[in-house]
Amino acid sequence: MGSITWGPEMAEVYDTVYAAKHDPSELDPMVRMLSDLAESGPVLEFAVGTGRVALALSARGVTVHGIELSPYMVEQLRAKPGAAAVPVTIGDMTSSRVPGRFSLVYLVANTIMNVTTQDEQLEVFTNAADHLQPGGHFVVEVIVPQLRRLPPGEVARVFTLEPDHVGIETFDDLVEQVVWSHHWMDVGGRQIRHSAPYRFVWPSELDLMAKLAGFRRHARWAGWQQQPFDSDSTSQVAVYQKLTTEPTGISE
Repeated sequence: MGSITWGPEMAEVYDTVYAAKHDPSELDPMVRMLSDLAESGPVLEFAVGTGRVALALSARGVTVHGIELSPYMVEQLRAKPGAAAVPVTIGDMTSSRVPGRFSLVYLVANTIMNVTTQDEQLEVFTNAADHLQPGGHFVVEVIVPQLRRLPPGEVARVFTLEPDHVGIETFDDLVEQVVWSHHWMDVGGRQIRHSAPYRFVWPSELDLMAKLAGFRRHARWAGWQQQPFDSDSTSQVAVYQKLTTEPTGISE
């Protein structure tokens, strides 16, 4: 299936549907951590979307570039104040290249799961490493699969139940770790129906992808306020550091 992209209808309502993610209580700790990891160097956001994080980082004086697969999401970004300071390359984060080297590459909001094969998720790590200077960091924010909470034989679950948004995920291919996310939304009286597959990924699997791409794990937290990560955590912020030498067993 490859990488999942957002069409024009979802792009137009994306910021409204996920307005809570713009709240300072959620956005400020993220921007603060990313700014600290950048260490005054340029940064690159994979799947920059409508610019929620990139524009906030840029407003703090950080030099930010973005890669985004959906031209419709980029159109929303470019209509916002400050967008001129955030150049965006339209392309796939598994392979698109931006000139230069960066001190930080980051990928947030579970977007690693929009890449629906293991091989292509590994390519995301490899592409991040190719963009980073030695010692630079790659940050991935993604949920932790909660399959152990499902009753035996369960094939679907409701994950959002609000007056204006119902979300159901169906467990379609647990061998390849592919699940479909289905949404029914009322946005200002406009009825939106959206479905897309994603590939869930385990913390240890992320670590192995990172190792194969030439990283070591620097830290893993349960959130942007650096809460301890444990077996009950439902989300993770994983920070990987690019090695200064090629890892053993990896060759061109």
